[in-house]
Amino acid sequence: MEQAVVGAYVARLGVPRPDRLDAAALRALHRAHQETVPFENLSIHLGERISLDPGDLVDKIVHRRRGGFCYELNGLFALLLRALGARVEYLGARVHGGGTLTAPIAHLALLVHAADGGGPWLADVGFGAHSTYPLRWEEPWVQEDPGGGFRLVRVGDEVEVTRDGQPQYRIDPRPIALTDCVPTCWWTATSPESHFTTGTVCSRLTGDGRISLAEDRLIRTVAGVKSEETLDGDAAILAAYHEHFGLDLPHVPRTGTRVDPAAR
Repeated sequence: MEQAVVGAYVARLGVPRPDRLDAAALRALHRAHQETVPFENLSIHLGERISLDPGDLVDKIVHRRRGGFCYELNGLFALLLRALGARVEYLGARVHGGGTLTAPIAHLALLVHAADGGGPWLADVGFGAHSTYPLRWEEPWVQEDPGGGFRLVRVGDEVEVTRDGQPQYRIDPRPIALTDCVPTCWWTATSPESHFTTGTVCSRLTGDGRISLAEDRLIRTVAGVKSEETLDGDAAILAAYHEHFGLDLPHVPRTGTRVDPAAR
């Protein structure tokens, strides 16, 4: 990643550029990323092509100030951390849902070794509501985080991540390449069986909770208390995307919009 892009990316996150990626810098970037770059699937419902090419990710997330889902967000965050001196590995995971596990690489997470030799940490800015800060990889007991109590537990050759006792996803610790995610990214963006194609979601961390917009429902969680507001009409929805997520969209994302199936 070019140094000019590193500077623009860090500026996008609204934090000072660290001289060296130590544990404190990783924590600050991890939280800032979730507060400023929304977890969203809007490209699917705007008819936009989704690309995992690094240049396209920089254009979308840094320059156009959009968000994305795991392959995009963690895919680009890894490049930033590497540019700041960290050693980062992409890890594929199977996600829990409905009592079953998905296919491999349904989720992308990161294993980070800091530039000062600290870590490793599990970093994940692309799972929606998750840990605010990175989680220590080799710590088997509960790690308390603003997002909940997290554990990383060995299950055979894999590592299961739980939140408040509930399994979230199961990681294959063998490193993969970002290009290995292209098939599942394509499936996620196009399959009628993917929950990302059946509705819109846009969500980010806030200083005291989380704010999300799903279709026309604006959902706020403050200090654990959730409230919901139904927005009246397209103008109100577009205004909410701008006010709460910094997104200036050409029109309201519509479920069922035809998506270009090309994802690379």
